[in-house]
Amino acid sequence: MHTHTIKQLSAMLQAKQVSATELAQHYLARIRQSDLNAFLHVDEALTLQQAAAADQRIARGDHTALTGIPIAHKDIFVTQGWRSTAGSKMLENYVSPFDASVVEQFNAAGTVTLGKLNCDEFAMGSSNENSFFGPVKNPWDKKAVPGGSSGGSGAAVAARLAPAATGTDTGGSIRQPASLCGITGIKPTYGRVSRFGMIAFASSLDQGGPMAQTAEDCALLLNAMAGFDPRDSTSVERPNEDFTRDLDKSLRGLKIGVPKEYFGPGLAADVEQAVRAALKEYEKLGATLVEISLPKTELSIPVYYVIAPAEASSNLSRFDGVRYGHRARDYTDLNDMYRKTRSEGFGDEVKRRILVGAYVLSHGYYDAYYLQAQKIRRLIAQDFQDAFKQCDVIMGPVSPTVAWDLGDKADDPVANYLGDIFTLSTSLAGLPGMSIPCGFGQGEKNAQRPVGLQLIGNYFNEAKLLNIAHQYQCATDWHARTPAGI
Repeated sequence: MHTHTIKQLSAMLQAKQVSATELAQHYLARIRQSDLNAFLHVDEALTLQQAAAADQRIARGDHTALTGIPIAHKDIFVTQGWRSTAGSKMLENYVSPFDASVVEQFNAAGTVTLGKLNCDEFAMGSSNENSFFGPVKNPWDKKAVPGGSSGGSGAAVAARLAPAATGTDTGGSIRQPASLCGITGIKPTYGRVSRFGMIAFASSLDQGGPMAQTAEDCALLLNAMAGFDPRDSTSVERPNEDFTRDLDKSLRGLKIGVPKEYFGPGLAADVEQAVRAALKEYEKLGATLVEISLPKTELSIPVYYVIAPAEASSNLSRFDGVRYGHRARDYTDLNDMYRKTRSEGFGDEVKRRILVGAYVLSHGYYDAYYLQAQKIRRLIAQDFQDAFKQCDVIMGPVSPTVAWDLGDKADDPVANYLGDIFTLSTSLAGLPGMSIPCGFGQGEKNAQRPVGLQLIGNYFNEAKLLNIAHQYQCATDWHARTPAGI
């Protein structure tokens, strides 16, 4: 049952071949047996209560395509009844009094929550090793990282502990774990999915999105997730659309832009080979390749690591031990309480980014760093618009390498940052981007570690991206492969 897609499970539920309760019990049993550290909080009674409600809806005939489908939420989305920790000691025992918009929307569709998923602390990281609750293991090779920050989401879907998971992407945090875990994930256009109730990291970049086995499943999930929300000032007011509408369109005449900057030194040979083989497959489907240039790509790392920490330092100032979350025990006065609470509550990477952010926003440095970064961000966005005059979609690698070993980059934050070179610019421009499985690494160590192909579209082109991904998945079976023992 766990190898079925959401589309298949939905058909089985509606034909009464399986009940939502049976499905939930099946996945809860898998979660109990798992040693990946993907889940931070499971409440079986609460899950089964939701499943029983879904069964009643299906019996009444007032169900959606997602009613009864089990889903797990990245622990960045606050949820009533489950802990909402953002992977941090600061919120270790925090239970939210309300649901994030995304959670509300899935509840309204009748999905069944399996629990909360591990992630890098406050979504800061590319390997899930920055979680206070310990790293997640990659189900393809338990010695490897699953990617981050949505590492729990990537691992849970890859290990079939859940047919679907929510993720968030600030600089690659849906696409990169989807790539390293061999699943499908889409970061929608900035403003497409509400950020209300999503614990903030960098407000001008954060965007929620779905992670699942297939592009078709992601389209069904995005139908529930996307939409205008007056509670989020950055939410875009657009009519709702059906993201499955174009899945079956032919790709004849599609122009694929291949950025030369994405295939230079630094890209591992086995990743390049898998990506180029995927591009050949697209040519067989009737697409043509066009070489394009995104000249500011290398500037995306310094720009991102000025803007994102600046916004983080501001967003994380609310964690002061006064209203909620961790509070230091012994302190002499209010300032001492703030200092000790934040020293104890935040991990090293979060502290590093708060310090960098406070520095670039400080008097005398604001113009030199923050304003400069914002100007270059605008140029990066313009690079993409120039490229889209020559092509319909941009394709390349998601990550320069397959998953690395746990602990390999632990002492070198910059090496971790450099791994985001192909995903950051899409986030800075606010464009939609996807990762789909397209092969595996090579050599004894990497042959079991997946490679993802990145698809980047123009603003609000999610339906087109999902169509392009779905057609590839109809012609190949990388998305259907599962780790040994699944």
